[in-house]
Amino acid sequence: MDTTFDSKQFRGALSAFATGITVVTSRSADGKDFGLTATSFNSVSLDPPMVLWSLDCKSSNAAAFEQVDAFAVHILAAGQEHICKQFSTRGIDRFAGLDLTRGHGDVPVIQGCTAVFECRIAHRYQGGDHVIMVGEVLSFSTAPSDPLVFYRGKISGPFCTAEPEPELLRA
Repeated sequence: MDTTFDSKQFRGALSAFATGITVVTSRSADGKDFGLTATSFNSVSLDPPMVLWSLDCKSSNAAAFEQVDAFAVHILAAGQEHICKQFSTRGIDRFAGLDLTRGHGDVPVIQGCTAVFECRIAHRYQGGDHVIMVGEVLSFSTAPSDPLVFYRGKISGPFCTAEPEPELLRA
């Protein structure tokens, strides 16, 4: 197999996989909230309950996430495209106008999401140009709403309107 390839073509091929859009939030030791939009979210384990997400090493939030021991992953609902864009925009108060509560480690928790996972950082792994953050889930919540989805470079939703087949959930 040829190992040299165009990174834009590679990214395009990866975009063939539809993924939910998440916002990951945390709070620094000096009390500053921070967060970002991420599509690199995945389940890891049921026992213990664990999830992961990947952070670009060049992210303006990379240093802040190195210093914390807790985070929350918010799976955005179909009507929350504005939150996705807000957490992708530099130089603004990303938390302005949001309905927030506080979770484990005083981490900001955005209300109205399809699901929220409050985690303590269990592991950090270097993975090329990203850091893989593995979190042990301390608590979670869900809502009966369709997710906001990223597919082929575009945001879309609602995406899933049918009930999932039980056998697919066990795979």
